[in-house]
Amino acid sequence: MIVVIHGGFWHQRYGLELGRPLAADLVAHGAAAHNVEYRRVTGGGGWPATGDDVLAAIDALDPALGPVVTLGHSAGGHLAVWAAARHPRVVGAVAQAGVLDLLGHPAITRRAAELLGGTPDEVPERYADASPTALLPIDKPIVLVHGTADEDVPFEQSAAFARASGAELVELPGAGHLDVITVGTGAWAACRDAALRLAR
Repeated sequence: MIVVIHGGFWHQRYGLELGRPLAADLVAHGAAAHNVEYRRVTGGGGWPATGDDVLAAIDALDPALGPVVTLGHSAGGHLAVWAAARHPRVVGAVAQAGVLDLLGHPAITRRAAELLGGTPDEVPERYADASPTALLPIDKPIVLVHGTADEDVPFEQSAAFARASGAELVELPGAGHLDVITVGTGAWAACRDAALRLAR
């Protein structure tokens, strides 16, 4: 079972419609896929509610569906890797241009402050709980797929996480932020193939 988690910097303006084409393509390639939603900033979300929703979505899956692989884009990549660290049914994760270190880049930290309800100085315990980098080591396979021309989430988010964790890094020269969720591109195929491999 592959759980698809959409991105959008945890904000209301982006929802699970972003994940529908990805889930459909996974099904077309023989996988079971579940496209999940979560409460977002200004819509009842924030921390820990946003993370709790992802864990609850995994809890709600029929155990007969077997182990879970999480696949998430951008902020969804954050939640995919975070869920791998937190949920026993998750056996691996694929982060597509994932937000993996909430402290490593000032622009990312500013967006994370909206989710976490304060700056790192104001709510350090939330950063420690929410940032995948702070949760290392994570004893599960993680694949990081990231384009070098990503205009929203720096490629270094994935490169640094790979160095720190030993996670597999799939570098996509010249690919941008949305290429990894555009069905029909080589960037999406790399994400799909990684998720299918972990789900076997």
